[in-house]
Amino acid sequence: MNPLALLETLTGPVAGLIGKFVTREEDRQLAQAELERVKNALSVKILEFQADTAKLNAQNISAEAQGNSWLQRNWRPLTMLVFLFLVVADSFGWLTFRLSAQAWELLQIGLGGYVGGGSLEKLWGRA
Repeated sequence: MNPLALLETLTGPVAGLIGKFVTREEDRQLAQAELERVKNALSVKILEFQADTAKLNAQNISAEAQGNSWLQRNWRPLTMLVFLFLVVADSFGWLTFRLSAQAWELLQIGLGGYVGGGSLEKLWGRA
């Protein structure tokens, strides 16, 4: 689940409780403003964490691409070529089995990391 969506899911009921149990309008507004302040601060921290994680992933991919070993530099592209072959073979019914839902999820994660990592490298000028 998306951490920001989870934050919304958690703070929604709290806002409802504030509206239900805080009777004075001024106190209700103060409590809701404080809840929004906390929610916004947590949102900023979540986004900073996600940005730091993406930056570290891009640095990792960049370090692998500049590595000494041929296999170290090329294992990601080779993996994606194997996935591409499996997708084409599955689409044309050439496999004796169908790719499972987990295989498709793995493919989505791999493509997301591969494409996203490359985009981040370009953003930070490492490509």
